[in-house]
Amino acid sequence: MSKPKLTAEQRVKNKAAGLKKARVTREVNRLSAIFAKLSKDTRSVAEGLIRRAAYMRVTLEDYEKDIDSGGSVEMFKQTENAPTYERVRPVAQLYNTLSKNYQTICKQLTDLLPKDDPLINLEADDGFDAFVAKKS
Repeated sequence: MSKPKLTAEQRVKNKAAGLKKARVTREVNRLSAIFAKLSKDTRSVAEGLIRRAAYMRVTLEDYEKDIDSGGSVEMFKQTENAPTYERVRPVAQLYNTLSKNYQTICKQLTDLLPKDDPLINLEADDGFDAFVAKKS
């Protein structure tokens, strides 16, 4: 039995889904490299968070493009006889919610890193204080 032929719209949707999947995979690989030094047990916890974070980041980028092109508000009319009013576009609401959840996952992931990791310890001793103390 042969496959049914896809419509042009279905082919476009399939291509877009494939491109998004590839972008998510690249982000998973990027994050996995950052968290590769975690212990095996911690890594198993992080894997799910990494996959979610990667998907969220790619989706947020897509939402940003949509908001950049269509704005974050739109004129809306409930019924034909009702007055038109300005409302927040649904994609802008989705963006805000997803962005908050993405930030939470990023925090959870960074909390899994060792505390002496340079990604976390931004205030590491750079030797400047010792240099100044020597000069006094």
